[in-house]
Amino acid sequence: MFSGFLPPNMCLAGQLKFLGADYNNFTGPVPKSLKNCTTLVKVRLKGNQLTGNISEDLGLYPSLDYIDLSYNKFCGEISENWGKLENLTSLKISNNQISGSIPIEIANATQLQELDLSSNELAGEIPKELGKMPLWVLKLNNNKLSSNIPKELGMLSNLEQLNLAANHLHGSIPEEIGQCSRLIFLNLSCNTLSNNVPFQIGNLGTLQSLDLSDNMLSGELPNKLGSLLSLEMLNISHNELSGSIPTTFSQMVSLTTVDISNNLLEGPLPNTRAFARASIELLQNNKGLCGSNAVLNSCHLTSKGKHIKRTVLLIMAPILSTVLLVCVILCMIYFPRRKHKNRDEPLEAVSESFMPILGYADGKMAYQSIIDATKEFNSNYCIGSGGSANVYKAELPTGQVVAVKKLNLSEDDGMINIRAFKSEINALAQVRHRNIVRFYGYCFHPIHSFLVYEFLEGGSLAKLLSNEATAAELDWVKRVDVIKGVANALYYMHHECFPPILHRDISSNNILLDYDYTVRVSDFGAARIVKPNSSNWTSFVGTFGYSAPELAYMLEPNEKCDVYSFGVVIWEVIMGRHPGDLISSISASSSALQILFKDVVDQRLPPPTDEVAEELVSIARLAFACLDASPGSRPTMQLVSHKLSNGKHSLSRPFDRVELAELL
Repeated sequence: MFSGFLPPNMCLAGQLKFLGADYNNFTGPVPKSLKNCTTLVKVRLKGNQLTGNISEDLGLYPSLDYIDLSYNKFCGEISENWGKLENLTSLKISNNQISGSIPIEIANATQLQELDLSSNELAGEIPKELGKMPLWVLKLNNNKLSSNIPKELGMLSNLEQLNLAANHLHGSIPEEIGQCSRLIFLNLSCNTLSNNVPFQIGNLGTLQSLDLSDNMLSGELPNKLGSLLSLEMLNISHNELSGSIPTTFSQMVSLTTVDISNNLLEGPLPNTRAFARASIELLQNNKGLCGSNAVLNSCHLTSKGKHIKRTVLLIMAPILSTVLLVCVILCMIYFPRRKHKNRDEPLEAVSESFMPILGYADGKMAYQSIIDATKEFNSNYCIGSGGSANVYKAELPTGQVVAVKKLNLSEDDGMINIRAFKSEINALAQVRHRNIVRFYGYCFHPIHSFLVYEFLEGGSLAKLLSNEATAAELDWVKRVDVIKGVANALYYMHHECFPPILHRDISSNNILLDYDYTVRVSDFGAARIVKPNSSNWTSFVGTFGYSAPELAYMLEPNEKCDVYSFGVVIWEVIMGRHPGDLISSISASSSALQILFKDVVDQRLPPPTDEVAEELVSIARLAFACLDASPGSRPTMQLVSHKLSNGKHSLSRPFDRVELAELL
């Protein structure tokens, strides 16, 4: 850990692009040379004790993409100049002493995806103009903001995290929040919000955490909240909510933590594990709750209720039987015909077909440009090879550098490779995510069939970890970001794509990085689109050492196979090498669990400290959960991504004394 002042002349040459000094003990102001350092692209100064006025000491950086000044002692106000940065995607200045208001001009930063101004002294209104931005994350909690919540925030269609807790916000919760269809985390606690909980919140199908506690909300809970099937944490405590808890809450199968204390609620608890196991502190000070919880009185069904249920069953049973019979008859009629039809159809003829590549209007022109750029796939341009395909680097006449994955066709496995080729096209045509490799197009041709991707100069994660120099460059902060990037990609594929997409070959060879170590998951040749109500049985695919153990005896993959592979990758990032020996030794002997965690982590790096050490222990614990031998016991990528993004980390003992047994 470094201390003292930052070097005063770090940008005198005018060439500085990346400044990383986070999680140190630097003090004093930002060097004056940085104010005019217009070449800056990324700035990471989080977790120091830097001081100064950010509106005076920082300049205008036209190329800036990312800046994190969190956990310092900066003061001053948010400058309207941040809105002039056309390339800025992430602005984080949390846990400082920033005052004043949030300027509406910040909404002019049209690429901004993450805005974290939490834990400062900001006052005034939340600008409604923020609703026009492409935000993924908006954190304004722990300030002194005192307006209504703008209904325009409902226009943030990409928003995943919204935290406005611990302010002085008032008025109603805008129903438009229910339009944020990708929201995972919503925290409006510790304000003075009033009136009803809008039923539109029940439209947030991806929501995992909902905290409305410590407000002045009243009325009954809407039935629609029971539609939050992904919800894991619910806190509505310390309000004035009344009536009974809707029976629809029994549908919340993912719910693990609930706090409904200090309201005016009455009647039976929903029949879920979260309510049944809730402590008295989480249920107390209500009007009259009952149900299957040891701390409450049991509820008794009335004879009228039993009679109604019996009547419903008598009516529905014959109806359901008739529907089932009709479905069986239709299946018997339809599927044999379809099978016969497919059997009679000839195999698809291999023909020339193109997608537009990098702005080429003519697919044939794009095809010829790639042939010329690689000198008809000369080995000198090959940057990677595998059994079914080779990857080439191609510089097009436009100056754009791309990666070209050329399919290897052979008599033995040609059809298998073609299926993988088409599978990759089908998968990549559907995905658009910052942590998934960008797909430009393809060509399906009798001589040369290939796919075209963005070229990532960082190479594969496996290559970086195997090289002493590049492994040392991949410090603990970067490694944590790599893990989070892979998790975000898998969460998107499993939970935001419809139908969901299974990768089925997650490994360090298929995780690429750009020059700034941003992750791109690649190689979708084994990917499978999971169609509802269909069988997904298939032949084995994947990479040995990363594939889930159940694939040895069953060939119906599901998303938990990807989760297992992700767990292997986590440990590989932590250890700097494949964790096969560790996984085997833990399975074979309990004595292996007495190994200290510090002796397992990559010894080529200095030991992690402070917040990074805490986060790494938490990630290792999550990795073991992903490697559970029982697929059903592994977490979903939705839960994994949420914990990585929002988890609070603390160590029960010093890092150098943590044993592996504590991580299970």
